[in-house]
Amino acid sequence: MKSYWFDNTVGDQREDHDSGRSVDPEYLSKLGVLYRHCPSIEIVDSIASKRSYKNRDEIIVSPEKMGSAYEDKVKMFFNEHLHEDEEIRYILDGEGFFDVRSIEDEWVRIRLVKGDLIILPAGIYHRFTTDNSNYIKAMRLFKDEPKWTPLNRAPEVDGVPARQEYLSRA
Repeated sequence: MKSYWFDNTVGDQREDHDSGRSVDPEYLSKLGVLYRHCPSIEIVDSIASKRSYKNRDEIIVSPEKMGSAYEDKVKMFFNEHLHEDEEIRYILDGEGFFDVRSIEDEWVRIRLVKGDLIILPAGIYHRFTTDNSNYIKAMRLFKDEPKWTPLNRAPEVDGVPARQEYLSRA
């Protein structure tokens, strides 16, 4: 995992966009973002048990797997949104980026590679993209049944309970 301030330059979302200013993992923790490198599935299983994650599945995001829908899906994942539940991803193969909003509403880019596990708190604005290799395989973990509904950033979304609870903790 590598985290840094997004450079906000125009260009392909899959490029690094590294401003050269790193972000300490402690700052991510203050945002409620939890990170752990898990070289074995047993570590993931232990975390899942402790956090009461009962369900999981796997997703491959690549042109080979998604065909002509790939570019549209990657653009959709990159729309700024939040979820009403935690978002948990364990990277099985490939690389990608999660961007999360800082307390100051700036983008922090988090590069994840094989073996990385990230937990985004409910209510945090974020977005996702593959890197320029256009391939990532991830395990998604859930406490209950998956809730896929992204709430795209809008003034009315700032009032949803998950967002308000997040802001009160951050």
